[in-house]
Amino acid sequence: MMNFTNNSVCKVGKKRMAAMTKPLWTKPFVTLMVSMLFLSTSFYLLLPSLPLYIQDLGGNRSQVGLVTGLFTIAAVLARPVVGGLLDRMGRKQFVVGGLLLFGLSMYAYTWASGIFLLMALRMVHGLSWAFATTSIGTAVTDRIPDHRRGEGMGWFGMSSTVAMAIGPLIGVWLLGKYAFDVLFAWAAGLAGVALLIVLAIRMPFEAAQRNRKFAMFEKSTLPVAATIFFFAIVYGAIVSFLPLYANSNGVNAGLFFLVYAVTLTVVRLFTGRMADRYGGAVVIVPGLVLTIAAVVILMTSGSLLGIVTSAILFGMGFGSAFPILQAATLALVRPDQKGLANASFLTAFDLGIG
Repeated sequence: MMNFTNNSVCKVGKKRMAAMTKPLWTKPFVTLMVSMLFLSTSFYLLLPSLPLYIQDLGGNRSQVGLVTGLFTIAAVLARPVVGGLLDRMGRKQFVVGGLLLFGLSMYAYTWASGIFLLMALRMVHGLSWAFATTSIGTAVTDRIPDHRRGEGMGWFGMSSTVAMAIGPLIGVWLLGKYAFDVLFAWAAGLAGVALLIVLAIRMPFEAAQRNRKFAMFEKSTLPVAATIFFFAIVYGAIVSFLPLYANSNGVNAGLFFLVYAVTLTVVRLFTGRMADRYGGAVVIVPGLVLTIAAVVILMTSGSLLGIVTSAILFGMGFGSAFPILQAATLALVRPDQKGLANASFLTAFDLGIG
């Protein structure tokens, strides 16, 4: 009996040691990061150009808001379903299907002959975005060692950050030289590259038990989901209205986003490791405080110094807390509920921005 117990302890110890030595920077992890970079760049390529395209089709300002909002509505409705399916059926078919549909939807903008057809297309596009981003994000979490989850999610989030910095710039440049159909072709091509990149990698997963009831939300994630929901309201408000606010004060709005992106990149070099070593609260609580300070400064000072200072604090606060909150969501669920956890987190974020 004693030998059996000792052997069991040894096996458990070996498993723990193996988990602790599991590397972060593996080929699948890097591949999924790069795929997400191309997908996100495709998405942000269209962001500054879509309102102009809607107006070109004869749409008014209210229709610009409606067409833009339909994308988010479709994504919010689809994510919970996708999350549950990912845990039961695996990752790769949803990654491939989502990327393929996203690329086709992007190219189909060329054929939109009116506002109502564009509205329907935006719903399909939002659905594809939910499938692609939720499944890629979940496949990445399968590849990140548990003891480096905060660091891993921070680095993975850099894919979207870099895309947010370069995507709009490329989109504006393309639109300045070419027509809308070239812009849509480029965006579809970037999604196609993202698809080609992930085709060669395997995506193993821990399947949920078949006898368990299909779920679209895990109540244990509610506290983190509520936090990211209110966080996203702040983020959405700043992204949406800062250009108008900065311009009214004679400041280039692009400077805010540049400083924000640089600051975010710097803080993620060490905040993920801090969270893994000392716990998520060490990063999340100061992150919330810094975000509050950023908004207060932005509210009280529209000068160049005030906007730059706000961008630094916002990059330190939101930039450091976001991936750690996502990592905290994953820590609250069973290993076979990662899809559900990611879907809950991203749905709350989409709702907040919307």
